[in-house]
Amino acid sequence: MKDLKKLHAHMIKTGLVLDPIAASQVLTFCASPHGDTNYAHMVFARMPKPTLYSWNTIIRCFSRSSTPQLAISIFIDMLWSDHDYVQPQRLTYPSVFKAFAQLGDVHGGAQLHGRVVKLGLEDDEFISNTIIYMYANSGLLSEARRVFDKKVELDVVAWNSMIMGLAKYGEIDESRRMFDEMPERTPVTWNSMISGYVRNGKLMEALELFREMQEQDVEPSEFTMVSLLNACAHLGALEHGKWVHNYIKKSGFEFNLIVTTAIIDMYCKCGSIANAIEVFEASSTRGLSSWNSIIIGLAMNGHEREAIEYFSKLECSSLKPDSVSFIGVLTACKYLGAIDRAKHYFAQMMNEYEIEPSIKHYTCMVEVLGQAALLEEAEELIRDMPVEPDAIIWGSLLSFCAKHGNVEMAKRAAERVCELNPSDASGYVLMSNVQAASKQFEEAIEHRLLMKKSLTEKEPGCSSIELDGEVHEFLSGGSNMWIVKALSFYTACIFCSVQHACKN
Repeated sequence: MKDLKKLHAHMIKTGLVLDPIAASQVLTFCASPHGDTNYAHMVFARMPKPTLYSWNTIIRCFSRSSTPQLAISIFIDMLWSDHDYVQPQRLTYPSVFKAFAQLGDVHGGAQLHGRVVKLGLEDDEFISNTIIYMYANSGLLSEARRVFDKKVELDVVAWNSMIMGLAKYGEIDESRRMFDEMPERTPVTWNSMISGYVRNGKLMEALELFREMQEQDVEPSEFTMVSLLNACAHLGALEHGKWVHNYIKKSGFEFNLIVTTAIIDMYCKCGSIANAIEVFEASSTRGLSSWNSIIIGLAMNGHEREAIEYFSKLECSSLKPDSVSFIGVLTACKYLGAIDRAKHYFAQMMNEYEIEPSIKHYTCMVEVLGQAALLEEAEELIRDMPVEPDAIIWGSLLSFCAKHGNVEMAKRAAERVCELNPSDASGYVLMSNVQAASKQFEEAIEHRLLMKKSLTEKEPGCSSIELDGEVHEFLSGGSNMWIVKALSFYTACIFCSVQHACKN
């Protein structure tokens, strides 16, 4: 890129920049995915008479950048410029629709849709595909489907856009139905369906679809691997996760930052901290996301001191902790009971790193104080917060009130929980438990009746266990819960040294 900039400077000095062909070649290189978008914009701005190719190149450049709004701005300049010799053509519009999709600006995208309809370009394959993508990516699925159904010839790009959009916005069953109907599929299709299952919490279905993908000899990509690792992480399926990790190593996938972080996160969530540390230490490139995964993973798995040590290592590295890093170290302080250290990090976050605390940071501090029975200080922190407290932070205080038997504060916290989230039964249940523990049985019954009257239901618990490489899911009250209860009873018998009771 440096050599190109030197060449461009020489062109400016010698007047070659006025040559539209030479200038377009420089612009094309700068606007490539590995180029410099800002320099490309500067090159374009210096072109006295940009060609249609140059306009399309710079619009396409910004449509796939982190600033897609510039693609739209340049497109508007193209419409209203004095250059009557050049106007948008069929190859101009797909990039602009992609920019609207990136921004989620479906209103502007719909206006552009109206323009191409007037121009008679709606049936163009490339334009209609990007219109479908724009609507589907923005959640307007009925509009996307309307354009999809009007297409005379459906290609795999249109199918993929619909499957992606349906899965992204919760229509996972319809997404799978379209997936099954497709005449042909690409690796992108499989990736979209697998990631859609993971996004919608259908983790077993994601693993099953990957098996089907292997049976049909479809080559997975790194995006497939990341989706599978996320599924294993949420399921706690360590053996499945190890298999995916080994598959990545044997298949020669690049251990880039995204893949490495997904592996570390999977091992942490499956409780295999030794493997997570091994992957982290062996990684050649450590991004902030990797540091955050290992810090949070250590904190959540009972390795609080190690989490704090890794946070200190992060501070000594070339990277700076972000808001997620501080959530990790504050979580470690909570489980460690390190109140003063937590207060130090909370102040350091604001004063040294100039990070504005979010509701999650305040919740961490409430949990630190609540764990230490400093309930008055926790309640004062909530009331003095510059952001509006939510039901989660009040619920956290309520749970510690229940733990430490502070009935009066529990009442105040329960009122706020029920007020902010009346459909959630946890506030009623916790308050009822506090009153029952304090022998206020009438009040406890009253809260239970109030819960039923409000038509709230406690969310049934769900868990999964991995036995012999197979993952089994259990729902509280479900038909398989007797197995969990039996396992729990047998475990209790062992710990109570009354195994003979199990034989009766």
